[in-house]
Amino acid sequence: MNIVTTTLDWFADPTHWEGPNGIPIRLFEHISLSAASMLIAVLIALPVGFLIGHTGRGVRFAVGLANLGRAVPTLAAITIVLPLTSALDPQNGFRVYPTVIAMVLLAAPPILVNAYTGISQVDRDLVEAARGMGMKELQLLTGVEIPLSLAVVLAGIRSASVQVIATATLGAIFGFGGLGRFLVDGIANQDSGEIYGGVVLVGALALSSEGVFALLQRLLTSPGLQRVAAPGRVEISSNEAGAAAQ
Repeated sequence: MNIVTTTLDWFADPTHWEGPNGIPIRLFEHISLSAASMLIAVLIALPVGFLIGHTGRGVRFAVGLANLGRAVPTLAAITIVLPLTSALDPQNGFRVYPTVIAMVLLAAPPILVNAYTGISQVDRDLVEAARGMGMKELQLLTGVEIPLSLAVVLAGIRSASVQVIATATLGAIFGFGGLGRFLVDGIANQDSGEIYGGVVLVGALALSSEGVFALLQRLLTSPGLQRVAAPGRVEISSNEAGAAAQ
């Protein structure tokens, strides 16, 4: 029996769509975990990236911090924070919090770096012209710099969301639900159909997220700026951001 047949048979089994361990519930758990992690990462990284890009201060520190966040493996991050969260909350500290913290650490670097780089790449002549018209610093940021850098900023969020969805499967190792449970349980039960089904579901969710953010990136970006992102994802690496700061 080949992989395709095994996978289709697993999806065709109605018992896999019912109950607390069914596909809909696991999918909801995975989306909830990913969305919560992304929301926290955006609330932390975007303001910091915007501030650094607007003022030009703290660039080296931010880029170094982003590189550090990328260098730490996600599984290692979960293991590091696990004792602390378990001590603070014995009920949820072993399952939910370590995974969320690790996902935030994974998502924050590309969001922060792209936010900073997008703001810093805005034409300074336009900024100075707006400042000469009497616009305050906050008005400059929200009315000029952010709209002009939106394609790059959204590209960072787009990239981070795919990484988070794919990596959130690690939460199942520590007792959290989500689509990762199909992988963990499939390996434990030697059920190849469940393993392949979990892989398909995670891949489909990641691709769906990619498509949604690609559409948002296109809709929210000025037509005059869309040619910048036309070839594909506009993600700025930490090395490129560091070079721009020099």
